[in-house]
Amino acid sequence: MPEGPEIWRAADQISNTIANKEITNLYFAFDKLKKFEEELTGQKVTSVTPRGKAIITSFDSGLNLYSHNQLYGKWIMSENGDEPDTNRSLRVAIHTKEGAAFLYSASEIEMLKSEEVESHDYIKKLGPDVVHPDTSYEEMLERYQDENFRNRKLATLLLDQGFLSGVGNYLRSEILFCAKVDPDFRPRDCSDQQIEDLAHYSLELSRRSYKTKGIVVEPELVEALKREGASRKDYRFYAYNRTGKPCYKCGQEIQEIKKGGRKIYFCQQRQKG
Repeated sequence: MPEGPEIWRAADQISNTIANKEITNLYFAFDKLKKFEEELTGQKVTSVTPRGKAIITSFDSGLNLYSHNQLYGKWIMSENGDEPDTNRSLRVAIHTKEGAAFLYSASEIEMLKSEEVESHDYIKKLGPDVVHPDTSYEEMLERYQDENFRNRKLATLLLDQGFLSGVGNYLRSEILFCAKVDPDFRPRDCSDQQIEDLAHYSLELSRRSYKTKGIVVEPELVEALKREGASRKDYRFYAYNRTGKPCYKCGQEIQEIKKGGRKIYFCQQRQKG
């Protein structure tokens, strides 16, 4: 499932392709949305806003397209308006004279009035967005110190969009790795320094991934690994999906465990030593 950084980049791409341009044609796969095809033709997209792992595409009529990619959804852009060659199921297509945006395989798609956006069942429960430039370190710190969350294991808490929005499986492993926190810990088990580091890296790694198109590792180490011939797969993450490979900080092998049916990756010496 795409995480916050990927959703923000998708929103940027949609905006760059179709925002503030007259819509020439729309397509909705779901019958409940068919009535909006004619209504929105001739209008313009005024904004494209990431909300956790969802995107709100707003039209100048005051209507808003809510889309959540879930596991398999994906937005694909086309500069010439031609539909991409893919086996995915087309759900939404928004055409302008200058290009088109296509949404494939997503299952959660709704049309909302402006006054309905903030009260949407998913959006109203979202925690602070780890990619949003206005989210502050102090806000992150308060979240980790909040009594409502202190007794929950971080391995599951970090996937709760009501705690922090935008964090998913790879960011979870990377945040815990950089903060030197045992995946079995709860916030209450952490030292003050670990809590501060969790708050810091929740923002830093998420924003770095957004800016670098998915690379979490610090730039200096990335450049050193590139000089050694490492591939993008090798220098993208510190721990995620690197089972059996040496930790970049101590040299021990990265390990994996399953939490809630999903793998989490960690360094035994760094996080459990």
